Amino acid sequence: MVVASGVRITWQDLPEHVQVEVEAILGDRVVAAESQSGGFSPGTADRVRTASGGRAFVKAVSPTQNARSVELHRQEALVSAALPPDVPAPRLLGRYDDGEWIALVLADVEGRHPVTPWTRSELDAVLATLRVLAAATTPCPMPELPTVAALLGVDLSGWDRLAADPPADLDPWAAVRLPELVALGAAGVAALGGDTIAHTDLRADNLLVGPDGTVTVVDWPWACVGPAWLDTAMIMVNVNLFGGHDVDALLAEHAHPLGARPENLNGLLAGMTGYFLDAARRPAPPGLPTVRAFQRAQGDATLRWLRTRLEATIHRP
Repeated sequence: MVVASGVRITWQDLPEHVQVEVEAILGDRVVAAESQSGGFSPGTADRVRTASGGRAFVKAVSPTQNARSVELHRQEALVSAALPPDVPAPRLLGRYDDGEWIALVLADVEGRHPVTPWTRSELDAVLATLRVLAAATTPCPMPELPTVAALLGVDLSGWDRLAADPPADLDPWAAVRLPELVALGAAGVAALGGDTIAHTDLRADNLLVGPDGTVTVVDWPWACVGPAWLDTAMIMVNVNLFGGHDVDALLAEHAHPLGARPENLNGLLAGMTGYFLDAARRPAPPGLPTVRAFQRAQGDATLRWLRTRLEATIHRP
């Protein structure tokens, strides 16, 4: 399995003036930094310790590593500063942005990423957390957030681009159903209205499981307003990728009670599959050498799942 990871710089690679500004936010000198693996960013991701024993999480990047990552850090800073206090997310302690470098200083959350392939106990804890998250953010308390369609509508229209320029290695089942998949993806986007904060980038590497089993959701640049079931459905794409669980049964248990209809879920899966397969054929972005292989793995796995769901509908008596 391809690991989600960027080629990271570390705390020691940051310019001195950025380190000084981060220390000013912390009110103390950083004496130790431990780089964290996972996630798709070529910037820093360091758990730092200060001279007096304080701890924080620092992520910083500049356009030299990846210009898009700079934009995402800025968006994450805005979202993290505005999230309600009962959302299970790290608190933003401060930010530094000189127009070149941007650094986010967040509360350090003790924990580790869920084990993959997923264990049922950790998956249950994550799903319980997502129910709490949906309840705590409905109605959406952040009117400045974009809708899912506004933020992700173009991404989720990948089948349009695949139909216009089909890759030679496109799955034969999908190749003969391109018009159907284009329509299904469009219907999926249209069904993503709602009034709940959705993280929309949920994978194991964007979750932390604490020593007491509590779950914290990290990395919020893609937050938007959508249906209460969206994050629950999206985490199943990651669960399905690694295998070992009946993802349709889990959706029936956890997403259907939040208002998800089978056709909504099929449309979402179609949109996500189109996004993954379309994005995977592009050149790798700077500092992110594994992202295209990871997108292709997600696209292939989600397409197999979608095919199973659609064929089950066709053959249902």
